[in-house]
Amino acid sequence: MTDLTLSSPAFDDGEPIPRRYGYTEDNVNPPLSISGVPEGAASLLLLVDDPDAVEPAGHIWDHWLVWDVDPDRESIPEAWSPDAAVEGQNDYGEQGYGGPNPPDGEHTYRFRLYALDTDLGLTAAATRDDVADAVTGHIIEKDTLEGTYAP
Repeated sequence: MTDLTLSSPAFDDGEPIPRRYGYTEDNVNPPLSISGVPEGAASLLLLVDDPDAVEPAGHIWDHWLVWDVDPDRESIPEAWSPDAAVEGQNDYGEQGYGGPNPPDGEHTYRFRLYALDTDLGLTAAATRDDVADAVTGHIIEKDTLEGTYAP
C-alpha cells in the first residue's frame, strides 16, 4: 500500500474553501494535488459532495463526479475541463463542477479520491448510483480532503 493523498494549495484539510469556488461566485473547481497513487491503479475517481445537505435537500448533494482520470495525473488545475476523463451530472442538473452553495449555514464538503484497478467506461449520462455500482470491488485506495463553506 502507498499513501494516496489528495490536497489543495487553495485550502487546508478542514479549513474554509475560498469564496471564489462557490456556486454563486466564480463556480470553478479549486486546484487539487494528487500523490501516492498505488501501483496497479488503472484510473482515478473524484467525487465531491456535501453530506450536510441531507437536512435541507433530503440527500447528500453531489457537486462533482469525475471518473476515468489518468492515474499518472499529479494535479487537477483550477477550472479544469478534462479531455480524457468523464464528468458526470451534479445535483444542480449540470455536467461538471458545481460549487458549494449551502442554504442554511456552514457545510462541510468532501473531496474524495479513489484509486481504481479498472476504468469505469461509463458515459457522462451515468448517475451516482451507476458509478457506485461500477466501483464495487475495484477500489484499491482512497483519500478524503474536506473543506467548509458558509453562505
